[in-house]
Amino acid sequence: MSSGALSTDYLLMIITAILTGTIARWLVLKEDYRQYPSYPNGYLIHLVTGFVAASLGAVALPALLTKNFVAVTFLTLAIQQFRDVRKMEKSSMKDLENTEFTHRGDAYIDGIAKTFEARNYFALLVSLSASIGYAVTDYILDVGVVKLVVSVAVGFLVFYLLKRFSKGKVIQDIATVEPGAISIREDQLYVNDIFVSNLVGSDVAQDFLQKEGLAVVIRPKEQHYRIALDNYGQRQAILFEVTRALGVRRYAFTRKQFTTGEIAIAIAPILQDSGAMAEVVKNTPLLENTRKSHAMMQTNLVGEES
Repeated sequence: MSSGALSTDYLLMIITAILTGTIARWLVLKEDYRQYPSYPNGYLIHLVTGFVAASLGAVALPALLTKNFVAVTFLTLAIQQFRDVRKMEKSSMKDLENTEFTHRGDAYIDGIAKTFEARNYFALLVSLSASIGYAVTDYILDVGVVKLVVSVAVGFLVFYLLKRFSKGKVIQDIATVEPGAISIREDQLYVNDIFVSNLVGSDVAQDFLQKEGLAVVIRPKEQHYRIALDNYGQRQAILFEVTRALGVRRYAFTRKQFTTGEIAIAIAPILQDSGAMAEVVKNTPLLENTRKSHAMMQTNLVGEES
């Protein structure tokens, strides 16, 4: 590799790394059933910030190799940039809370914002890894095609590892989700045998819910999973995803059964699709602030007792 700051090798390294990092950001920016970010403006914002993050990672190694240490300090801007992305997402979602059928809740908003911040690190680290792969291959075997292939391969290997490491759990990992039967008993709403609400006292409301209502019951697979499901922020996130996907004509309830730990969700949706409702619940993310390591807690308890 030649020593010129703008040599062909350096330019090829930078361009390859930027493209690899930007593609990595695009691959994790998918529109799923949650429909966030919205298309196309949300995509554009995050692809541009991903491109900037990839650019920062791509120029870091060439700057060091050319002894341009001042340029490396621009990496410090990445941290502030990513924090601004998180603040932007958090502020935007909070501003829209009052326009939704039900609120996301602070816990869910914080988790989504952190995810978008972390995914910009994907672009930076993948592009940095791609440039390192290019440089190392250049010292071993100075063949253009080989350097490009190794650079892209290293970048996507790091992307794969990062994606696996950061992959969060969803409700179906800790609980089973089954359709529930709505019934009215003495002016009170029940899902199976779980009391849900006493706010449906009128005959019109009762008839409406029995005809138009859908419900699911969430059962924790293990006793300690109740800690996550009992969290109000987690139940609010589940209710939000259900109402966002199916819409709400009037009612939306959630209630936990204290003895068994079961969670009942009951709504009168616009779209009458019980299967879709169950799938939405199953794929609702498990919020980070609700996740606890049962094995670690057991270890700590044993250590304290001894």
